[in-house]
Order: sequence, then structure tokens, then C-alpha cells
Amino acid sequence: MEITTHLYNEDGSAWDEFVTSHQDSTNYHQYGWRKVVEKSFGHRTMYLAATNRHNEICGILPFVQMKSRLFGSFLISLPFFNYGGLLISEDSAAVMLLNASRKMLSGTGVDHIELRHLKMCDDVVATKQHKVTMILDLKKNEEDQWSGLDAKVRNQIRKAEKSDLQVVTGRMELLDGFYSVFCRNMRDLGTPVYSRNFFRNVLEEFPDTTRIITVIHEGRAIASALLTWYKDVLEVPWASSTRDFRQLCPNNLLYWAAIRFAIGLGVHSFDFGRSTPGEGTYKFKEQWGARAVQLYWQYLLRDGNALPEINTKNPRYQFAIQAWKRLPLMVTNLLGPHIVRCIP
Repeated sequence: MEITTHLYNEDGSAWDEFVTSHQDSTNYHQYGWRKVVEKSFGHRTMYLAATNRHNEICGILPFVQMKSRLFGSFLISLPFFNYGGLLISEDSAAVMLLNASRKMLSGTGVDHIELRHLKMCDDVVATKQHKVTMILDLKKNEEDQWSGLDAKVRNQIRKAEKSDLQVVTGRMELLDGFYSVFCRNMRDLGTPVYSRNFFRNVLEEFPDTTRIITVIHEGRAIASALLTWYKDVLEVPWASSTRDFRQLCPNNLLYWAAIRFAIGLGVHSFDFGRSTPGEGTYKFKEQWGARAVQLYWQYLLRDGNALPEINTKNPRYQFAIQAWKRLPLMVTNLLGPHIVRCIP
């Protein structure tokens, strides 16, 4: 069957129809994320579609082009999120989409192309396996989920509940509190912060599948998370807590509230988000009973180019991270969105 590829610039209905019908599709294959990225960051997006002789989509590959003096120029599927990459219903569609990508590698002048996959694509040779996502299989009810938790986790949740912490769930009305906690936490980690408008755009584009959960102490947000779900998976891609209140265990109460929310939705999996095996966030998620699922970040490279090393462990970025932690919050909130838009 003849397969052709083209840049998809339609209204997204055919794209999303293909995504919804595919068993391996992820949240970030949805067309709405293209709108979020363009509106929030102003990046050029190039969404490739493969169609068969009946003009039906049989494969997709979304790209965002990123440019910066520090990191260079590259195409990525998709930045800012854990997943993206190839989604095909026919093997020949993968070949055609990758061939089109290789032409884009030379035609756009980018240094490399990065594909973020949950499954290894054998046609792409250069691969990193340095990250995993942590998945918790959910029980059918809260009681069974609670009984399966580690005793230490249950004790920390009880401690938070006894500290008169309040949990609220909502949407745009909780954005300010969420963002204030998020900004403080990112500064303390030495990481530039996304703009408030990015999160607003996410909430506006996906009104039926996003929520904010916030833990309140004496009228102030001290922990908060933005949840998003698709099919049978609820994910927590952005969550933060204020270090000043760590002894009250608000982070544990926050995640337990999110898990309860997921069970109420009837989804089967709770995605804690990506981590580096063995590090602090990995261990935190592991204690909830989450299992590691390998992520495959695969690359199309120019001849002679090495794999990119855009990560916090790269020594060339350590000085900047430590300096960022010492900046006033007002400064990091102002500068952060301009910097982070170029960090995938």
C-alpha cells in the first residue's frame, strides 16, 4: 500500500481521530499540545503525518524546533513532556516518517533530532536509556490502595492530616497558589521556571482532563500539582511543595489526594513522571509502589555528531544551577520563562 508523508496543518480532527483510535497513543500525541507549545513558547512546530492510498492517516510524528545559543538548534518530539515520537499503524509508515525526518535534519539546519519514546524504535540507532517514568498500578478502591501502601508512607499521610492541612481541587481559581509554590520550588532546585501563561494555556486547552490539587496551611498554598489524564492514565507532570513546611509532610498528602482523585476517575495507572534511577525523586515515587518503565530517547544525528548532553549532570551547567539557587525569587520569576523556553 502506497504511503506518503506531508506536513499536517489542518484543524487537528483527523490527527486526533487517529491518536484516539491507536492503542499506544499517549497524552502528548494529542493535537492540542501543539497549540499549547506555540501559544506558550512561540516555537515553530512541524507535525508530520503519513497517509495511505485512501488518504487515511496511518502514522504521525510531531516536532517542535528549538533554538538557543547555549544548546544549539534541534527538533524534538516532544520537548517539555515525557512522551511523543512516532505513532504508527503500519510499519512502512515508520520508514517513511523517519526518511522525511532525515530530510528535515539537513533541510532545517538543525544539529540533531530527538524522539521521546515509550517503546524502542529499531530503525533509530542512537538511543539513551537514562530516564524512566514511574507507574503505579491503581486498585479499584481507596481502601485497597491504602492497605497496599508502605507503612512509612501511611504514617506520613496521617501526620499531614493531623496537621490541619486542607486539600482542595479545582482549576483556574487555584492557578495562582499552584504557581507560587512551583516558582519557589524551581528556584530552590536551581531550575528556571515556566511562565504562568503556560499552565493557563494547558488548563484552557484541556478543560475536561486537567485539574489542580493544592494543600493549604493557614490559608496559604504549601504544596500543589497540576494533573492531566488521557485514556487509562493520570499523570502528575508538575508538582511542588514548599520546603519550609516539609515537617508537615504536605507532599505525601498531595500525592495521596491525587491518587484518590485518579481512582475516582476510574483510570488504571498513575504516572508519577520521569526520574533518574536511584535519585531522590525516583526513591520517593518507588516507596508508593510505583514501578519503573524505561524511556527511550532516540536520536537522528548529523554525520560525526555525538549524542547531545543537555542535562543537569553535565558539569558545564553546574555553576549556573548553583548560581540560580542564590538569586532572589523575583529575579528568577522574571528571567526564568525566557530561559526555560529553550530547555527541552
